[in-house]
Amino acid sequence: MLTSAGVPVASEADYSAPDPSRPTLLCFSHLRWDFVFQRPQHIMSRFALEMTVIFWEEPIEVAKRETAYLRVRQADDFPAVRIATPHIPEGLSEEQREQTLRRLLDAHVSVCARPLVTWYYTPMMLPFSRHLDATATIYDCMDELSKFRFAPERLLDLEQELIDQADLVFTGGASLYEAKKSRHHSVHCFPSSVDRPHFAKARRELEQPADQVELKHPRLGFYGVIDERFDIDLLREMADMRPDWSFVMVGPVVKIGEDELPRAANIHYLGGKTYEQLPVYLSGWDVALMPFAMNESTQFISPTKTPEYLAGGKPVVSTPVRDVVRTYGHLQGVHIAHDAEGFVHCCEKALEQSREGGDWLAEADLMLSATSWDTTQARMSGLIANVLGERADEEAPALLVAAE
Repeated sequence: MLTSAGVPVASEADYSAPDPSRPTLLCFSHLRWDFVFQRPQHIMSRFALEMTVIFWEEPIEVAKRETAYLRVRQADDFPAVRIATPHIPEGLSEEQREQTLRRLLDAHVSVCARPLVTWYYTPMMLPFSRHLDATATIYDCMDELSKFRFAPERLLDLEQELIDQADLVFTGGASLYEAKKSRHHSVHCFPSSVDRPHFAKARRELEQPADQVELKHPRLGFYGVIDERFDIDLLREMADMRPDWSFVMVGPVVKIGEDELPRAANIHYLGGKTYEQLPVYLSGWDVALMPFAMNESTQFISPTKTPEYLAGGKPVVSTPVRDVVRTYGHLQGVHIAHDAEGFVHCCEKALEQSREGGDWLAEADLMLSATSWDTTQARMSGLIANVLGERADEEAPALLVAAE
């Protein structure tokens, strides 16, 4: 245990004196670093090349009589990212919980280099952090969290407070941008991007993992979180209509019960996999699926997996998610269907593309050539640099007066 400002800190990271030439980026995330590698991880791992990145996670509850502490560790594959996980006693009132989190946060931030950039993926962390004297505040709205199952009642009020406080608002897709653009003077659309070299590995014949190698073809696969956004009825109907197809579901099940999932001899749930494993599983599929339910929770989503599937060389069949249709719906390799019968029909066309090839992949590659997480992060970084520069210009006259 290390102690900073009287607050216990369990540290597995190598501490060193703050580098005054590197700003500190403090990212508040409702998604844990080790859950699913997606937008926060892509962006923060790249910012870590130019800033000290602290990834602040949701708290973990410990026994009532234990002392609250902050566990700090390095991300396994990205040692420049420090993951900070508060551990707080169970049974605290909301006020006690926020006071405890604020105390842990203040102690940790007290040794961080300035300028300080605060970055929010969730407004729910604002109550214990709104007091921070940040040089720049960013709200990266990757999802409309208020539409998700079990959304907190005060989320919308806190989101408005965060938007009012933010210097920049980023959105994870065009639909979110349209919903937020009138609520702040500086809203910028940064849709889901792709690490093309990583997923391009799936275009080669890779040795298949043990839990997939015996599954018969054709294989139609999905990877991602299986939650209320997933159309389980659509999957059930397709599996019933095509018992000779293997439906491969890769990913954790969240917020829905295991007993709610459709079960059939040709539906295979393989569980969560690491980001590094995804191209291997993708390489063994014939068609990639995006069977999202058309409900409130998917109204504003912009699935990262669309460009990832295409980068992996697989034709895609999706329900009519708005951002998928408007961004990728014109591509030959992306098929849109509204029901099980239409989905199966589109899968048949996609299977033909998968077998025979054609110019659909070249068309997709041309579109993907204009997008990458490196470019997205660089553009974000430029906007933040402008804000930091403006703040420095504002402070310069005051510093000059103080020196006289």
